[in-house]
Amino acid sequence: MRRTSLRRACAALAAVSSLTLAATACGGTTKEDVKNESTGAAASAGKADPNAATKKGLTVGFLPKQVNNPYFTSADKGGEAALKELGSGYKEVGPSSATDTSGQVSYVNTLTQQRVDAMAVSAQDPGALCTALKQAMSSGIKVVTYDSDTDPGCRDAFVSQASAEDLGRTEVQLLAPQIGYKGEIAILSAAQTATNQNVWIGFMKKELQDPKYKDMKLVKIAYGNDDAQQSFQQTQGLLQEYPNLKGIISPTTVGIKAAAQYLSGSKYKGKVRLTGLGTPDDMRKYVKNGTVEAFELWDPAKLGALAAETAVALVSGQITGKEGETFKAGTTSYTIGKDGVISLGKPTVFDAKNIDQFNF
Repeated sequence: MRRTSLRRACAALAAVSSLTLAATACGGTTKEDVKNESTGAAASAGKADPNAATKKGLTVGFLPKQVNNPYFTSADKGGEAALKELGSGYKEVGPSSATDTSGQVSYVNTLTQQRVDAMAVSAQDPGALCTALKQAMSSGIKVVTYDSDTDPGCRDAFVSQASAEDLGRTEVQLLAPQIGYKGEIAILSAAQTATNQNVWIGFMKKELQDPKYKDMKLVKIAYGNDDAQQSFQQTQGLLQEYPNLKGIISPTTVGIKAAAQYLSGSKYKGKVRLTGLGTPDDMRKYVKNGTVEAFELWDPAKLGALAAETAVALVSGQITGKEGETFKAGTTSYTIGKDGVISLGKPTVFDAKNIDQFNF
């Protein structure tokens, strides 16, 4: 990730993603993220022509989990900038709540009726959007998911923030040494149905099975629904329910900031360790005041840009979403993996030594 002048992601504690990072929910899934009966992306029939001309004058609709969420604002502005550079147009629609799945379905239908050339969707639920997305695809609209995936058969390609396994395992790896590999820990997630969150948590559980974590115990997974107030209250509730809690992992930019806000003003500051997915601008003061030692994330603007570039490549026929296809986005070449997954790259760890080098 590099410096960027994008508006501060998640600064208002709105889903990164959520990161979301997540982000947000800031979310992201890759090859192992969504396991179901579908085998492979729903790529269009025909063969890709990597030398095909890039089409211009297209319209790509972005449908985040939640509009007016600074994480997705940052991601979608990255998409808008990429589309402008490619000579195409951008529009954004979406629900105001990160758990309004029926609202997302309605917006998919809206974009289909408006006959956009492609849509980039961060799914609140892996299966709920499928019928609407398949209808869009049958109308000739290319569908890219980003940040949080649908079932693979319901889109042409998925742009993942990073390897789901890397994200899940590294959050445990970040927390463990801070608590001496001993004690009770909890997870503060986004919505219970969030695809990306659930996949990352699955890998956290797998990482915890390593014998070196034998003295660490996951006691609870709490859900703040990517809402600042709910996440704050869930953090408070965790500490009341588990007075011996040693650490919290929050794989959502809204959750980690809310948890840090609570911890920094409580008797638990410096005693209960916190990590997860957050943005440098959100977390800087909590790193500097000792509430948080280290956390991680990707650059949401780059994620949105890659989603836009993938959508244009699909419409242009340069790729179809099949495994093994390659295409160039900006100055970087990407190879499509299993089930139509395209990985942005590895996450960056932020701590007191490097956090001032980043500005998003």
